[in-house]
Amino acid sequence: MTTATSAKSSAPHGQGESPSPPPSMRLRELVFGAACAAAVRAAARLGVADALGDSPKAVEDLAAAVKTEPKPLRRLLRALSCYGVFEERPDGTFAHTGMSRLLREDAPDSLRDISLWCTEPWTWDAWPRLDEAVRTGRNVVEDLYGKEFFSYLNEDAPESADVFNRAMTTSSEQSAREVAALLDLSGSASVADVGGGQGHVVASLLDKYPSMHGSLLDLPRVVDNAVPRLREGGDLADRVRIVPGDARESVPVKADVYVIKNILEWDDASTTRLLGNVIRAGGPGTRVVVIENLVDDTPSMRFSTGMDLLLLLNVGGAKHTTESMVTRLTSAGLVIDDVSPVNPYLHAFDCHVPG
Repeated sequence: MTTATSAKSSAPHGQGESPSPPPSMRLRELVFGAACAAAVRAAARLGVADALGDSPKAVEDLAAAVKTEPKPLRRLLRALSCYGVFEERPDGTFAHTGMSRLLREDAPDSLRDISLWCTEPWTWDAWPRLDEAVRTGRNVVEDLYGKEFFSYLNEDAPESADVFNRAMTTSSEQSAREVAALLDLSGSASVADVGGGQGHVVASLLDKYPSMHGSLLDLPRVVDNAVPRLREGGDLADRVRIVPGDARESVPVKADVYVIKNILEWDDASTTRLLGNVIRAGGPGTRVVVIENLVDDTPSMRFSTGMDLLLLLNVGGAKHTTESMVTRLTSAGLVIDDVSPVNPYLHAFDCHVPG
């Protein structure tokens, strides 16, 4: 017992096993959750993870690299090391951990842009009004800024809109190949990615099926930055049509298969309109594949439920349970043929338009 206690006390910050804190301290830690989120954001914006290489580095050297003062940088890193983001070594240097490496821009599975998106300035305005959103069931952004969320982003907060687009691109890049691997589209001549961002999913599907043609539909500001492969001069340009537009207003694309990934999270009216537009565009027999994170039966419950609350705040939307997604799709008029996991965090609802 003495040896174990001694080993724990000598372990560096962020390392080793420690007893669970009592409820009173755990609650104190939770109400300071904003400090942890702000610390991750600060480290991402400062580029600390990029400045730290494979070997541990002294704070003074890190501070010089990211142009900060050494003492407050040490305080920032010490706070993050408590959560396993960076490791404070016994000699006072800091080293990478699995989580801190995800803040590097060059990490293959980087979460830097996701970390920034979840802590953008508007979130700090919105979170204190969560009780209001819970009471009313309405978003708070329209009261805060006088316009709906995406109008606010694109018109008044273009830097935040860029962060959003990069974050969605990162998420799409990381899951596009898994989506393509899951979907069997043999026998289909065309696919449309509705609200498909910069087009990573449709590009992966066109790679898998060399004779298939595709369409990418999203807001003008988004598709203007479609991946180069889909644009003029790209190797997939002759097989894809890029369509600027809002799927909530219309879906001016005819295809054998429609893919709708991670966008059925808006308010009920918006998602109902989108599904109706897809059904009308495709017509009877059309295949519709809806891919979403769920807030049940997932190893990412803390993240998913947090995003669920954020969606309530910004668009009055919600993450779905399996049951609520089934209800939403069948109420729109779709028949669900299969539900399959894409990965531990995403599920695909494979549907068709009856008739």
